[in-house]
Amino acid sequence: MLFKGINVVSIEVPDLAAARAFYGETLGLGAPVYDLPEAGWIEFPTGGPGGNLALARAGEDWRPSTATTIVLDVADCDAACASLRARGVRCDDPRVCPGYVTFCDFYDPFGNRLQMCGPAPDARA
Repeated sequence: MLFKGINVVSIEVPDLAAARAFYGETLGLGAPVYDLPEAGWIEFPTGGPGGNLALARAGEDWRPSTATTIVLDVADCDAACASLRARGVRCDDPRVCPGYVTFCDFYDPFGNRLQMCGPAPDARA
């Protein structure tokens, strides 16, 4: 196989300072592993083997990302959704695919759509 995994996934944001606070503090990703605002790049660990999440400075014709979806794993999607809502994050209602997954779209302050997913209630051990 040519590829060994995903190193990093990036999302464009129009304000790196506000994005650093939202992703690092509000979402709880912590301190960036690379904090290079002069280069237009801030990169956070995601706590899993799937690679890091980076924020890239948006260009002039920037629009929120809603087509490509970054999906973050959680232990319990309903609980994670409630926690993010308590922090002021806009979240859609969780949806269940019975026997497989519970997932929920949520949005950063700029309108970029992200998603979280965890086991469906009937799939949890």
